[in-house]
Amino acid sequence: MNPAETVVSFTQTAPVLRIFDVAKAREFYLDFLGFQVDWEHRFGDDFPLYLQVSRAGLTLHLSEHHGDASPGATVFVTMSGVEALHRELQAHSYRYLKPGIEALDWGRQMTLTDPFGNRLRLCEPNAL
Repeated sequence: MNPAETVVSFTQTAPVLRIFDVAKAREFYLDFLGFQVDWEHRFGDDFPLYLQVSRAGLTLHLSEHHGDASPGATVFVTMSGVEALHRELQAHSYRYLKPGIEALDWGRQMTLTDPFGNRLRLCEPNAL
């Protein structure tokens, strides 16, 4: 294929979120939100952890490495099934977060804040 004919295509986004405590990150992302660990990496014993978690097409990278990301980031995710996810999370009864759903001009949105101040804004867009 001629380089001039190459079509640019992005296949996936994986935001990097800063974490400070692996146990708290696992409790939030795995136990509460239902993500699974795809892989994890450390350069050696007693080094910071870097891992990939995913659920239903959403992939996140979580990093203990200083400089990889700043705490307090916001990730906006377009999704379907926000009401079903809300019911699921309510059933988990996670003591540190009781999310609600906001009806906004652009859709129904649930904001989840992890133990490190990072926010996931999960939005089911209004029908056009």
